[in-house]
Amino acid sequence: MHITTSASIDPTGLAQDRYGGRGKRAVTMIQAEHLPVIAALAGHDEIVPETLRRNLVISGLNLIAARKATLQIGSAQITLTGPCAPCSKMETALGPGGYNAMRGHGGWTAEVTRPGIITVGDTVTVLPKNS
Repeated sequence: MHITTSASIDPTGLAQDRYGGRGKRAVTMIQAEHLPVIAALAGHDEIVPETLRRNLVISGLNLIAARKATLQIGSAQITLTGPCAPCSKMETALGPGGYNAMRGHGGWTAEVTRPGIITVGDTVTVLPKNS
C-alpha cells in the first residue's frame, strides 16, 4: 500500500490546507482504485486526482474495510472517522452527473492522532487496535 500524493501532516491536518483544523475531517483520502470507476461514471477517459479535492490518494488498501482504523503513514498516524461525501462542486469539476459519479466513491475522512511527515511512496500500515 503506497501513497501517490505527498503532504506534511500537523496536529490540525495537512499543513497549508485551507480546510485545516477540522478535527475528524482534518485529512481526506480516496482510493486510487476508485479513480477509473469515477471517470467511467462521469463519462471521462481518466480523472486527475486533484480534481476530486481529496488530500491523499492511497492505493492497495480498502478504506471501507479499514473503517475506524488507525493508519501509519510515514511518521504520521491518522484515524479514519467516516465516509467523505461528494460535494456539489463535483458537478463543476466533472461536469453534469459528477456528484452522482462520486457517490459511494468519495473516499474517507480522518483525524490526526500523531503529526508527522509523509511523502510519495510511503507505506500505509493499518495499526492493530490499542497501539
